[in-house]
Amino acid sequence: MAYEYAIALTGSIATGKSTVASLLALNGMRVIDADTISHEILESSKEWVRETFGEEYITSAGKVDRAKLGAYIFSHPEAKKLLEDFLHPKIKAEIEKRSEEQDKFKFPYLIDIPLFFENANYPIQESVVVYTPADIQLERFMKRNGYSEEESLKRIASQLPIDEKKERSTWVIDNSKDLKHLQNEVELFVDKIKKIYKK
Repeated sequence: MAYEYAIALTGSIATGKSTVASLLALNGMRVIDADTISHEILESSKEWVRETFGEEYITSAGKVDRAKLGAYIFSHPEAKKLLEDFLHPKIKAEIEKRSEEQDKFKFPYLIDIPLFFENANYPIQESVVVYTPADIQLERFMKRNGYSEEESLKRIASQLPIDEKKERSTWVIDNSKDLKHLQNEVELFVDKIKKIYKK
Protein backbone atom coordinates (compact mmCIF):
# COMPACT_ATOMS: atom_id res chain seq x y z
CA MET A 1 0.00 0.00 0.00
CA ALA A 2 1.43 3.39 -0.96
CA TYR A 3 1.86 6.34 1.44
CA GLU A 4 1.56 4.31 4.64
CA TYR A 5 4.75 5.75 6.15
CA ALA A 6 4.89 8.91 4.04
CA ILE A 7 5.23 12.43 5.42
CA ALA A 8 4.59 15.27 2.97
CA LEU A 9 7.39 17.85 2.91
CA THR A 10 6.05 21.15 1.67
CA GLY A 11 6.47 24.91 1.88
CA SER A 12 6.15 27.81 -0.53
CA ILE A 13 8.28 29.57 -3.13
CA ALA A 14 11.63 30.63 -1.56
CA THR A 15 10.98 29.18 1.91
CA GLY A 16 13.97 26.83 1.54
CA LYS A 17 12.27 23.49 0.92
CA SER A 18 15.02 22.15 -1.38
CA THR A 19 17.70 23.00 1.19
CA VAL A 20 15.68 21.22 3.88
CA ALA A 21 15.22 18.17 1.64
CA SER A 22 19.03 17.98 1.23
CA LEU A 23 19.59 18.40 4.98
CA LEU A 24 17.02 15.69 5.76
CA ALA A 25 18.83 13.32 3.38
CA LEU A 26 22.15 14.16 5.07
CA ASN A 27 20.50 13.26 8.39
CA GLY A 28 19.59 9.83 7.10
CA MET A 29 15.98 10.42 6.02
CA ARG A 30 14.80 9.09 2.67
CA VAL A 31 13.24 11.70 0.38
CA ILE A 32 11.17 11.30 -2.79
CA ASP A 33 11.38 14.56 -4.76
CA ALA A 34 8.28 15.37 -6.84
CA ASP A 35 10.13 18.22 -8.61
CA THR A 36 12.93 15.94 -9.79
CA ILE A 37 10.35 13.41 -11.00
CA SER A 38 8.44 16.13 -12.88
CA HIS A 39 11.68 17.33 -14.55
CA GLU A 40 12.51 13.75 -15.61
CA ILE A 41 9.01 13.21 -17.03
CA LEU A 42 8.99 16.59 -18.79
CA GLU A 43 12.39 15.82 -20.36
CA SER A 44 11.24 12.40 -21.54
CA SER A 45 8.14 14.09 -23.05
CA LYS A 46 10.05 16.64 -25.14
CA GLU A 47 8.42 15.45 -28.38
CA TRP A 48 5.03 16.17 -26.82
CA VAL A 49 6.30 19.63 -25.74
CA ARG A 50 7.56 20.30 -29.27
CA GLU A 51 4.25 19.27 -30.85
CA THR A 52 2.08 21.06 -28.26
CA PHE A 53 3.94 24.31 -27.62
CA GLY A 54 6.38 24.63 -30.52
CA GLU A 55 10.01 24.23 -31.47
CA GLU A 56 11.04 27.40 -29.59
CA TYR A 57 10.60 25.56 -26.26
CA ILE A 58 13.35 23.07 -27.14
CA THR A 59 16.95 24.25 -26.70
CA SER A 60 19.66 23.84 -29.34
CA ALA A 61 20.98 20.98 -27.19
CA GLY A 62 17.65 19.20 -27.69
CA LYS A 63 16.36 19.63 -24.14
CA VAL A 64 13.13 21.22 -22.93
CA ASP A 65 13.73 24.93 -22.19
CA ARG A 66 12.11 24.81 -18.75
CA ALA A 67 12.65 28.51 -17.96
CA LYS A 68 11.05 29.64 -21.25
CA LEU A 69 8.19 27.15 -20.97
CA GLY A 70 7.61 28.13 -17.33
CA ALA A 71 7.41 31.83 -18.20
CA TYR A 72 4.94 31.07 -21.01
CA ILE A 73 2.58 28.82 -19.04
CA PHE A 74 2.60 31.15 -16.04
CA SER A 75 1.03 33.91 -18.14
CA HIS A 76 -1.27 31.57 -20.15
CA PRO A 77 -3.67 29.70 -17.83
CA GLU A 78 -5.02 27.43 -20.61
CA ALA A 79 -1.47 26.32 -21.52
CA LYS A 80 -0.70 25.77 -17.81
CA LYS A 81 -3.76 23.53 -17.49
CA LEU A 82 -2.81 21.60 -20.63
CA LEU A 83 0.70 20.94 -19.30
CA GLU A 84 -0.55 20.00 -15.83
CA ASP A 85 -3.22 17.64 -17.20
CA PHE A 86 -0.50 15.90 -19.17
CA LEU A 87 2.19 15.78 -16.47
CA HIS A 88 0.34 15.34 -13.16
CA PRO A 89 -1.08 11.83 -13.69
CA LYS A 90 2.39 10.62 -14.79
CA ILE A 91 4.10 12.29 -11.81
CA LYS A 92 1.52 10.87 -9.40
CA ALA A 93 1.92 7.33 -10.80
CA GLU A 94 5.71 7.52 -10.42
CA ILE A 95 5.51 8.89 -6.86
CA GLU A 96 3.07 6.12 -5.93
CA LYS A 97 5.43 3.48 -7.35
CA ARG A 98 8.40 4.88 -5.38
CA SER A 99 6.24 5.23 -2.27
CA GLU A 100 5.31 1.54 -2.36
CA GLU A 101 9.04 0.72 -2.48
CA GLN A 102 9.74 2.98 0.51
CA ASP A 103 6.84 1.57 2.57
CA LYS A 104 8.58 -1.82 2.58
CA PHE A 105 11.10 -0.38 5.08
CA LYS A 106 8.26 0.33 7.56
CA PHE A 107 9.83 3.63 8.60
CA PRO A 108 8.85 7.22 7.73
CA TYR A 109 10.18 8.90 4.62
CA LEU A 110 9.47 12.30 3.07
CA ILE A 111 7.73 13.07 -0.20
CA ASP A 112 8.71 16.57 -1.29
CA ILE A 113 5.45 17.93 -2.76
CA PRO A 114 5.46 21.71 -3.45
CA LEU A 115 1.66 22.05 -3.85
CA PHE A 116 0.60 19.45 -1.26
CA PHE A 117 -2.16 21.59 0.31
CA GLU A 118 -3.17 23.40 -2.88
CA ASN A 119 -3.87 20.30 -4.97
CA ALA A 120 -4.81 17.79 -2.24
CA ASN A 121 -3.77 15.01 -4.62
CA TYR A 122 -2.13 12.68 -2.12
CA PRO A 123 -3.75 10.73 0.75
CA ILE A 124 -0.91 11.53 3.16
CA GLN A 125 -1.96 12.13 6.75
CA GLU A 126 1.11 13.90 8.14
CA SER A 127 3.05 16.85 6.81
CA VAL A 128 5.97 19.09 7.66
CA VAL A 129 6.12 22.67 6.40
CA VAL A 130 9.30 24.65 5.83
CA TYR A 131 8.27 28.02 7.23
CA THR A 132 9.62 31.47 6.47
CA PRO A 133 7.66 34.63 7.43
CA ALA A 134 6.03 36.24 4.36
CA ASP A 135 8.26 39.36 4.39
CA ILE A 136 11.48 37.27 4.44
CA GLN A 137 10.00 34.95 1.78
CA LEU A 138 9.43 37.94 -0.53
CA GLU A 139 12.91 39.32 0.10
CA ARG A 140 14.56 35.94 -0.60
CA PHE A 141 12.50 35.33 -3.73
CA MET A 142 13.36 38.74 -5.22
CA LYS A 143 17.05 38.23 -4.43
CA ARG A 144 17.13 34.68 -5.83
CA ASN A 145 15.13 35.26 -9.02
CA GLY A 146 15.81 38.90 -9.76
CA TYR A 147 12.08 39.65 -10.20
CA SER A 148 10.42 42.94 -9.33
CA GLU A 149 8.38 43.13 -6.12
CA GLU A 150 5.14 43.13 -8.14
CA GLU A 151 6.11 40.03 -10.17
CA SER A 152 7.38 38.27 -7.03
CA LEU A 153 4.15 38.95 -5.13
CA LYS A 154 2.15 37.62 -8.09
CA ARG A 155 4.11 34.36 -8.09
CA ILE A 156 3.88 33.97 -4.31
CA ALA A 157 0.11 34.65 -4.45
CA SER A 158 -0.34 31.68 -6.81
CA GLN A 159 0.15 29.45 -3.74
CA LEU A 160 -1.63 29.28 -0.40
CA PRO A 161 -0.22 31.78 2.15
CA ILE A 162 2.67 30.24 4.08
CA ASP A 163 0.96 31.01 7.43
CA GLU A 164 -2.05 28.94 6.38
CA LYS A 165 0.21 26.01 5.48
CA LYS A 166 1.91 26.36 8.86
CA GLU A 167 -1.49 26.07 10.60
CA ARG A 168 -2.44 22.96 8.63
CA SER A 169 0.81 21.03 9.00
CA THR A 170 1.70 18.38 11.58
CA TRP A 171 5.22 19.75 12.10
CA VAL A 172 7.05 22.98 11.23
CA ILE A 173 10.71 23.49 10.33
CA ASP A 174 11.52 27.15 10.88
CA ASN A 175 13.76 28.75 8.25
CA SER A 176 13.60 32.37 9.33
CA LYS A 177 17.23 32.68 10.41
CA ASP A 178 20.60 31.41 9.15
CA LEU A 179 21.76 28.01 7.89
CA LYS A 180 23.05 26.92 11.32
CA HIS A 181 19.61 27.52 12.81
CA LEU A 182 18.00 25.60 9.93
CA GLN A 183 20.37 22.64 10.40
CA ASN A 184 19.40 22.55 14.06
CA GLU A 185 15.68 22.66 13.18
CA VAL A 186 16.11 19.73 10.77
CA GLU A 187 18.02 17.69 13.37
CA LEU A 188 15.28 18.32 15.96
CA PHE A 189 12.62 17.19 13.47
CA VAL A 190 14.54 14.00 12.60
CA ASP A 191 14.96 13.22 16.32
CA LYS A 192 11.20 13.63 16.85
CA ILE A 193 10.43 11.23 14.00
CA LYS A 194 12.92 8.66 15.31
CA LYS A 195 11.41 8.85 18.82
CA ILE A 196 7.86 8.37 17.50
CA TYR A 197 8.78 5.43 15.28
CA LYS A 198 11.39 3.78 17.47
CA LYS A 199 11.58 0.12 16.55
